Amino acid sequence: MLRSTDPGIIHPYLKDASNLNGGYAQEVVFPENETEVVQILEEASCTRTPVTISGNGTGLVGARIPFGGIVLSTEKLGGLRGVYQTDSKSGYIITGPALTLKGLQEAASANGLLYPPDPTEQNAFIGASVATNASGARTFKYGATRKWVRRLRIVLATGDILDLHRGEFLADSEDHIFLNGSRNTFELKLPHYRSPRIKHSAGYYITPGMSALDLFIGSEGTLGVFTEVEVELILKPYGFFSGIVFLNQEEDAWHLVDQARDESLKNRVSQTKDQFDASVLEYFDSHALHILRTAYPQIPPQAQSAVFFEQEILPHSKKKLTEQWFRLFQNHQVLLDQSWFSESSQEHTEFRVFRHAIPALVNKLLRQHHQMKIGTDFTVPKEHFFDLLRLYRQILKDSGLRYCTFGHIADNHLHVNILPQNDSEAQRGWQLYGQIADIIIRWGGSISAEHGVGKIKRNYLLNMVGRSGIKEMACIKKKLDPYGILGRGNIIPEEFVDT
Repeated sequence: MLRSTDPGIIHPYLKDASNLNGGYAQEVVFPENETEVVQILEEASCTRTPVTISGNGTGLVGARIPFGGIVLSTEKLGGLRGVYQTDSKSGYIITGPALTLKGLQEAASANGLLYPPDPTEQNAFIGASVATNASGARTFKYGATRKWVRRLRIVLATGDILDLHRGEFLADSEDHIFLNGSRNTFELKLPHYRSPRIKHSAGYYITPGMSALDLFIGSEGTLGVFTEVEVELILKPYGFFSGIVFLNQEEDAWHLVDQARDESLKNRVSQTKDQFDASVLEYFDSHALHILRTAYPQIPPQAQSAVFFEQEILPHSKKKLTEQWFRLFQNHQVLLDQSWFSESSQEHTEFRVFRHAIPALVNKLLRQHHQMKIGTDFTVPKEHFFDLLRLYRQILKDSGLRYCTFGHIADNHLHVNILPQNDSEAQRGWQLYGQIADIIIRWGGSISAEHGVGKIKRNYLLNMVGRSGIKEMACIKKKLDPYGILGRGNIIPEEFVDT
């Protein structure tokens, strides 16, 4: 096992995509198997040394940035164990935590299968994806990572090992979960708060009768180290009808999505075959299009909004489904002659590249001004869909700050990126972020839909679940991590763990 105290080797592990500054560590360790993970954590527990678990550095909330102690890099814990066919329409994959999402999808695809969650960052490790309950464009149809995790193997801070399968160790009527580890048994009392029934990745997941597995999904390295991950796969779709449609007004896109979403959900409930059913609905406001034009000058100059859509098709259903989509577009003033459509896999891939280009272009702009992105990850219940859209546009317009809005509109989940050009604007941007967060919480929303809490959003989670909720989370953590060494500062402020 490689261990290093060399500052040059440690330095890359003091940053992630959040650009949070100030991280430091005494050592970085690179375990290559579960036995070495156990050894590291046993030593750290004995010496009370903080341990920060590090994935591939793609996180946006500072979770992998250490403030003392050691960094446990999972990068040598990859290794595809196997892809297995369950029946003609499904399968599963077993892997170490360091397989990238891209690598996972390639392994699935080679077997005619698909991993349905679609996080934007394909270089993220599957272990980190599970640790944040990551989601993406296809979450509207298929749900977030949580839904697809079958099993996790986890090393706790004391070296105890859990092997948790979906449906095992269920919470009882008194909200207790009893766990059997390799050495000890654990009794956990679940918090009184309940996780909102929306796209959500903020704090420990809590719902009546839950499986213990779900407590660890989205725990952001605070409860244990994943050493093996097992996720479900589905049959790879035959093909897609997809496109990027442009509209003259932002409101036209809002109403287009609202109808497309409602029709898709209705057809899923009725299980009607060969009917309208969007797997992806992604939004771009006028400011996002303005930024995208620097890389895509062919975007229509009069377009003020756009929607990227994706519809799974079969040979016999293609004509019927495309006709349904075009009727929808005609009803919502889509610029049909200037929009982009495709049934080919190559063009479909190009549309997905277009969708994923906006975060990279935003980061490029920020680097020019040496600023950190202020990005929202909020989601709200369906009844506040239009409230959210109007709030964002009005409050951001009034602020005078540069911004753009894009993302997973079908899940009532948009990313507002405030783009400060100096420190004064950054301060105003964070104040605005806090104001919006307070409104989202009042509406019953979540302060993190997919990126997690990490170190950056702890205070917003505190506002969301209250001090009592944070204390209850801390009690669970202390049962599984009695010395509070894992992921210090992530999700739970340290003062709640140390008391």
